[in-house]
Amino acid sequence: MYNRGDFHLHTNASDGKLSPKELIYIASTRGLDIIAITDHDTTLNVEEGIIEGARENIRVVPAIELSTIHNKESIHILGYFKDDSYKNGVFQNYLKEMEIYRVLRAEKIVENLDTFFKIKLDYQKILDDAKGVIARPHIAKAIMNAGYKYDWKYIFDNLLSNDSPAYVQTKKISTADGIDMLKKVNALVVLAHPVLIKKSSIDEMMCFDFDGIEAVYPINTKKQKAFLKAKAREYNKFITAGSDFHGITTSDTSHGVIGSVFLSHNELAAFVNELDK
Repeated sequence: MYNRGDFHLHTNASDGKLSPKELIYIASTRGLDIIAITDHDTTLNVEEGIIEGARENIRVVPAIELSTIHNKESIHILGYFKDDSYKNGVFQNYLKEMEIYRVLRAEKIVENLDTFFKIKLDYQKILDDAKGVIARPHIAKAIMNAGYKYDWKYIFDNLLSNDSPAYVQTKKISTADGIDMLKKVNALVVLAHPVLIKKSSIDEMMCFDFDGIEAVYPINTKKQKAFLKAKAREYNKFITAGSDFHGITTSDTSHGVIGSVFLSHNELAAFVNELDK
């Protein structure tokens, strides 16, 4: 039986800093014996993670954080695959299309930063450094590396926020379609960080066919965590816990470190039982 699990971790396949090997090593030092690699819109590092996890006696659940949209707001879905159906060609083709769009989107954001803020960046270097799915954190890091005197929070609040003139909308499918897509490749679907959803209530989100709720999250207050656990019981959903670890920079306070929150005991058993059915 497993003792401690963190089910929301990012690697350098998307916007995390660490390789699967580096991430697994830290997870082992923090007493985790089951984790999930949940990179944004890609499963590129899942296989490597599973192999590295086996060497450290850590079970790595193949997973993904899928970007969707509902009520004109970004809704992230955590998909936990019960087998290797995520290798399905149709599903992987969709993820490839997302990757191509992210590259074009990032190029436009870099152009907009120059146009609106006179911030000049080497786009090709950003692309080369990303080595996979390119996202706003890669651009933020490039801004700081280029010598502009802005910290991480200022960049995201002012230069790369959804309200910034430099921002370019991500390509997303509807939440309902995202859930359907994940279920077709035999995934359990979990509503990621509900605390970040501003335009829809948890009750509205539970009208979708979610299997679980990420009730334990680094920025949740005790009251919010208790509320989400109660909602999970009300709607007969299991809960998950995730640090949303990225490891990008020490000034990134919006995410937790590996194992800073975790699932254990009966709650962990309930989730694993659903995975292994």
